[in-house]
Amino acid sequence: MGSAGAEAAAKDPEFLSTLERGLRVLKAFDEEHPEMTLSEVAAKTGLPPAVARRCLITLVELGYVGQHERKFLLRPAVLTIGSAFLASMQIEQVVLPPLQGLRDSTGDSASLAVLSAAEILYVAHVSTDRRFRVAAGVGTRFPFHATSLGKALAAHLPDDERAALVANAPFQRFTERTVTEAAAMSDRLTLIAERGYDSALDELDYGIVSVAVPIFGRDRRVIASINCSTSTTRISQDELVRTRLPLLRAAAGEIEASLKRWPALEASLRP
Repeated sequence: MGSAGAEAAAKDPEFLSTLERGLRVLKAFDEEHPEMTLSEVAAKTGLPPAVARRCLITLVELGYVGQHERKFLLRPAVLTIGSAFLASMQIEQVVLPPLQGLRDSTGDSASLAVLSAAEILYVAHVSTDRRFRVAAGVGTRFPFHATSLGKALAAHLPDDERAALVANAPFQRFTERTVTEAAAMSDRLTLIAERGYDSALDELDYGIVSVAVPIFGRDRRVIASINCSTSTTRISQDELVRTRLPLLRAAAGEIEASLKRWPALEASLRP
């Protein structure tokens, strides 16, 4: 939750600001910041140093954060939070088999992602042995605008929610093909909504091509998206769309049918 979201939620008398701050500290650690001093944690989270210190001390006592000399770092216990979601929501039974089928039949990586603010969050991922400079896995986040998964999701949101995402423009440019301007993004999302899929070529990083389709809930509201992704050295964008799109739509239908038997998982995936 960003600072604006936290401020809005704080108006609710039931909202626990101390819990939000602790979670903000946990989420501050990432690939670029695996270890941080107290002052670095305070700066990255926007918390006063005294507040950041209390959060860190509490998290250390709970076993989620460790300390090495003057720096703090995450401990393996944080994995229990994510693994509890994966186990309780039946991800392996519902989502992984269709994605593994896509991977096995195409040789591509396949993923399912949900929208989290202006980013996509990978909930399930099966990969090949190929190495990309941009690695993805469960828990990985990318800006929605630079991925086929993100745009396939955004295009099928209600008009007001789609407009709110586009209002974040201009977006960060990753390559010369990244869509950064609001008008261009609006046109792209309109096209995606009409044809029911998105394909991205060299938009997040060079050498990556992908195609994605939305996943809908029982009320036909979009809740997630799935994709096939591979190297541009293996296949052209046109060929990827032509050969993978029918497979993706079949996998999406399989997942949607399974979600009807697991309403808790569908509810948890909703934006």
